[in-house]
Amino acid sequence: MRAAVLREYNAPLSIEDVAEPACPEDGVVLKVMACGVCRSDWHGWTGEHPRVKPGQIGGHEYCGEVVEAGPLATHKLGDKLIAPFILACGTCPSCQEGNQNTCPNQRLPGFIEPGAFAEYVAVPFDHNLAHLPENLSPTVAAGLGCRVTTAWHALTGRAALQPGEWLAVHGTGGIGLSALLLGIAMGARVIVVDIVEEKLTHAKGLGAEAAVNAADGDVAAKIKEITGGGAHVSVEALGLPVTTNASIECLRPLGRHVQVGMPVGHTATMEINMSAVYLGNLALYGTRGMPPWKYPSLLALITSGRIDMSPLVAREIGLSGVSDELAAFNGPTPPGVAVITDFLS
Repeated sequence: MRAAVLREYNAPLSIEDVAEPACPEDGVVLKVMACGVCRSDWHGWTGEHPRVKPGQIGGHEYCGEVVEAGPLATHKLGDKLIAPFILACGTCPSCQEGNQNTCPNQRLPGFIEPGAFAEYVAVPFDHNLAHLPENLSPTVAAGLGCRVTTAWHALTGRAALQPGEWLAVHGTGGIGLSALLLGIAMGARVIVVDIVEEKLTHAKGLGAEAAVNAADGDVAAKIKEITGGGAHVSVEALGLPVTTNASIECLRPLGRHVQVGMPVGHTATMEINMSAVYLGNLALYGTRGMPPWKYPSLLALITSGRIDMSPLVAREIGLSGVSDELAAFNGPTPPGVAVITDFLS
């Protein structure tokens, strides 16, 4: 099969013919229909992600059709499925409590084992996969990736965002735009923050009530002025110290900060304004991924027409275009996300 393989950090991926994956006993092999390109893939490509080594096939935001099923698989040939990026074992205490995204036995295609920057991908623990609704395109489904699922769990399972509350979103990449669209659908008033005016304009066109250019300084003060005291919930979507502190500092008393951006490499440890946390009686939440049992609520929101996630996908690309998309994350990126829909070019 054709695959994009990491051979050297910060260098174009190698497009190679590699062996098709073996089918796991407890899983399936999918013919990949679409796969998103994510900032988390970029962390691996740069060498910052501790688990991604040369030889890795990336890609963790995928959907596809079952072409082989193991004897212990949940799904069958021909099923069209969406995969969460965390595949939980289903039997440990975390899984039994419904917190599959914290499973200690989790499997991670695209990070530790071969992912979906390829024509086919092996998926163990296939009980985690959800059926692709007939009225949801594979391109949009892959665009949901880790960004929409993570944002959905951040807003519903962690911050418990309520209608009428102010939601600040720091960073308007894939996760930031997802949090914007979901927050609006939940009845929140959303403020977006970025340093690229084009992305702020794009976010306002999608329904953001206000936009703050962080390049102009003192983000927290501007948000407190706009909201009359601060955001109720603030989402950090980049994993950087400056945006994390701005997210914390923009909150009103008893506000909730959600760390969605992944701090890795040189940002894994950062200096935080704990005085703002202490004085404001703030709550800080970490979040990563989404338990797969939450797929029905998210998919129902989309397929019922209550929210349109298609504006999230800005570019459909071929497999050979992944390297350019990864390199683009080295600087401010254009609005929207890229999804691989052609695995032969």
